[in-house]
Amino acid sequence: MPKITFLPENVTVEFDPETMPYSEHGLQHSVLDVALNNGIKLEHACGGVCACTTCHVKIVEGMANVEEMEDDEADRLDQAADLALNSRLGCQCVVKGDIVVEIPSWNRNYVSEGGGSMNLGDAIPVPAGKP
Repeated sequence: MPKITFLPENVTVEFDPETMPYSEHGLQHSVLDVALNNGIKLEHACGGVCACTTCHVKIVEGMANVEEMEDDEADRLDQAADLALNSRLGCQCVVKGDIVVEIPSWNRNYVSEGGGSMNLGDAIPVPAGKP
């Protein structure tokens, strides 16, 4: 079973691709999908549809154990803060084997300050007639 270690927390999660439910955020078995299924907070403002860069992660080890980047991800990733050669979007980075990922500090800081996902599906609805 593949494992993902999330840094800097140094939390490792193992998942069974055959039985893990699909979280419907990002591609199935993506870094984001695995994170959400295991209680790891990884920002994903667009809901994991490759429309933003908030789920930007860096693959520290195991780049050969993720599927190749598609053109849509590469185009979107060009807009990510702190871009590096090992950068990927967590929502698009499908895991095939053991990897180690680092969640960039700007994303960790947002989560540690009480922010949750900015996914609009989780937004509190505004009552009719109120701005």
